Amino acid sequence: MNAEGHPRSRARRPSPLGGRRPTREELARFADADPEAIDDVLPEAGDAGSLRLLIVGINPGLWTAAVNAPFARPGNRFWPSLHRAGMTTRLVDASRGLSAQDEEDLLARGIGITNLIGRATVRADELGREELRASGERLVERLGILRPRTVAIAGITAFRQAYRQPRAQLGRQDATLIPGWPGAVDLWVVPQPSGLNAHATVPSLAEDWREVARSAGVAHVHDADPA
Repeated sequence: MNAEGHPRSRARRPSPLGGRRPTREELARFADADPEAIDDVLPEAGDAGSLRLLIVGINPGLWTAAVNAPFARPGNRFWPSLHRAGMTTRLVDASRGLSAQDEEDLLARGIGITNLIGRATVRADELGREELRASGERLVERLGILRPRTVAIAGITAFRQAYRQPRAQLGRQDATLIPGWPGAVDLWVVPQPSGLNAHATVPSLAEDWREVARSAGVAHVHDADPA
């Protein structure tokens, strides 16, 4: 998406590193990188209504920014837990970039990925409260364009700040508490899958994703595709 929240007209770009892992020096250059350097995984504008599930990260880490692929840092539990939950046909290794096949697999199953904030940081807690609140409002605006069935935000602390919900707990949310949130869009918050989150494991995250997938109508890879 561009800064105004409109679907991108160009295709998602491959890793600028040409399929290799970034060096430490290269990672440092991506701190506070241009948000437009990070591409979403989203359907073409005309297919926006095909989204069953929109997964929303908080913001890219430096590794993700360097290879232009979501949740790319080695050790992040996102892709292993998604696969264990039966939401991908194979275990994705995004550490060198996201392949076209992996992107097509997600979109064919109605799964898209974006971030609340495009600015890359070492840790999500480097983001300011006002920045999170502004990004939360932008996400609500984008939902009218993307029209997902379900949204899952990965990170309870950032969610609480972005939507002024200090007592929110993980799991399904009461979206009526968020001004402007479309009534037909279910809202979930799942744990941050980063390796820095000691409270989440691949098995526990996979169980969270199974619940979200059922809500969104995303079938297990061994099941028939839902109508």
